[in-house]
Amino acid sequence: MNTAFSLSALLLTFCFLAGSTFSQPLPEPGDPENPSDIPDFYKSRLSDIEAEMALLEKGKVERIAYSAGGLPLYAVFYGEKEDFRSQANYNSAVAARNPAFFAEKTSDTKPVVYFIGPVHGQEGEGISGLVNLLHIAETGSDYRGMEWPELQAFFDEFRVIIVPSGNPDGRRRNPYDTFKGLPEEIMTKYGQGTQQDGTFWRWPGAKSLHPMKGDVGILGAYFNDNGINIMHDDFFDPMAAETKAILQLAKEEAPDLSVSLHSCSCTPFVIQNSHAPLFLKKRIADFAQQLNQAFIAGDLPHRPENWGLSLEDDDPEFPPRASFNLVSALHHASGTMAFTFESPHGTLEDGTSYEELLDIQLVLYREIFSYIRDNRLIWEK
Repeated sequence: MNTAFSLSALLLTFCFLAGSTFSQPLPEPGDPENPSDIPDFYKSRLSDIEAEMALLEKGKVERIAYSAGGLPLYAVFYGEKEDFRSQANYNSAVAARNPAFFAEKTSDTKPVVYFIGPVHGQEGEGISGLVNLLHIAETGSDYRGMEWPELQAFFDEFRVIIVPSGNPDGRRRNPYDTFKGLPEEIMTKYGQGTQQDGTFWRWPGAKSLHPMKGDVGILGAYFNDNGINIMHDDFFDPMAAETKAILQLAKEEAPDLSVSLHSCSCTPFVIQNSHAPLFLKKRIADFAQQLNQAFIAGDLPHRPENWGLSLEDDDPEFPPRASFNLVSALHHASGTMAFTFESPHGTLEDGTSYEELLDIQLVLYREIFSYIRDNRLIWEK
């Protein structure tokens, strides 16, 4: 066990595994039960994260914040942190015409990747993927026993930061460990939540009240216990400790690539970053095509072969629709190539299997490493 995982963390783990402090609510009467046929490798629970933290030997575990509901927000670090000789924040460095004043990245420094687990607590596919990724980093195999030697080898070449869950409050309130085989409406009910009269908030209506307080029946897993949707916090004055910690890591680590993991009833795809420079949008579009081709080659759910991301300007007409969200903020805080990835849930509507849900995550991670290895931007003074 990593020595950085302290006695207090072990005590917290014990409380988590044994006590009601971390109890998970039950579905409302008439709603489906939590699926009982979940394979052991699909590890989407907060207790799965805690158990993995206690097993790590190569990765360094840090508690970077407490959630609004008092739960730990963990980050795991692999590889030594580089000295990028920062002398300005990213915004000021860009104004000086060279991002190297923020972080000097040469061919002699390790590239950095940043995996941000789901900030929406009903989107557990990313948790399952990242717990398996940690197991690969430590052992070379995922929890099915499948070996991923290329993926494990990347951990020797990169500085890697993994936040297994970006919103443990929302995950704790979600009564389902998976929505595999369940109707999309159930995911919508417990994901975006309901009004006091039982009406679903739905997407995008769930973003029309923020913080989500007042007309609330079920507080959806989108939100932390204080009603904050971390994806749409006030990034110039963050309301959530979780948001502050996620952004602070980006500032400190200057990642080459950052991904925010999400899910929907869909085939998997990358979402373009809004309010980002054109060169970055082009890179995200290139990566999205590379990833989709990898899904096709792996016989996994995918978008059409000719699918691609738009490079159009944000909001050419009023009213604005392209929000400045968490991935936008990550870029402007650190210069990182940041984007959202949407995985299927495996609902009745998308029909993805457990094996496919895990493979989609692990192929995504492999392609992220491969892309940055082959397309890294060098920032030199």
